[in-house]
Amino acid sequence: MVPPVPRAEKARRTRQRMLDAAARLFAERGWTGTTVEDIARAAEVGVQTVYFTFGTKRALLKELLDTVIAGDPDPVATLDRPWAREVLDAPDPAAQLALQAAGARAVLERAAPVLEVVHAAAAADVELAELWRLNRRQRHTVQLRFAEALLAKAGGTLRDGHDAASAADVALAVLGPETYGLLVGARGWTPARWEHWAADALVRQLLPG
Repeated sequence: MVPPVPRAEKARRTRQRMLDAAARLFAERGWTGTTVEDIARAAEVGVQTVYFTFGTKRALLKELLDTVIAGDPDPVATLDRPWAREVLDAPDPAAQLALQAAGARAVLERAAPVLEVVHAAAAADVELAELWRLNRRQRHTVQLRFAEALLAKAGGTLRDGHDAASAADVALAVLGPETYGLLVGARGWTPARWEHWAADALVRQLLPG
C-alpha cells in the first residue's frame, strides 16, 4: 500500500505546479496576457487556491522570479550559495571570471524568460518597475562583491584603471539578462557559446595585458 502524501508535501507540489504554469504562460503570453484564471486552469487548481497561496499575480511573479534565480525555494542569499562561494574562492583572476560566466549562464538559462517578462511589464506597472530595479540592484551587489575579490587577486590593478565599482558595472552589462536575451534569445547563440564569449569579454575588459 502506497503511504499517503503528507499535507506539507502536497502543498509544496501544488505551489510548484502553479509556479511552473505561471512561468510557461508568462513566457508565452506576457504579463498582461496571462490571468490568474489562466494560471489556475493550467495548474489544475481553483482560482482561489492561487489567490490563497500567493495573494496577487504580482506576488506570484515575484516568488517565481526569486525561485528561478535561486534554482530552488530555499531562502539562501546568492553570495552564500555554492557557485558564488566557488567564484570568490577561485585561485586566480582568469579562473574567477570563467566561473562568473558559468554561474551567470546557469542562472540565466532558468531565469532569463521570467526576467524578460518583468522587464517588459515594468514599463506599464509601477510595482513591477520597482521589482526590476530591485533585481538590478541585487545583481550589482553580487557583482560588486565579485569585483572586490577580483581586484584583490589581481594585486589591486585592473585594466584601464577600473576600480571595484566600475568592474562591477562591466560585469553587470556583460552578464546581464539583456545581453543574454539578445545573443541567446534573439540571435540564436547557444548558452555555451554565450558563456565562452562572456568569460573572454570579461578577461579582455578587466584584466591587465
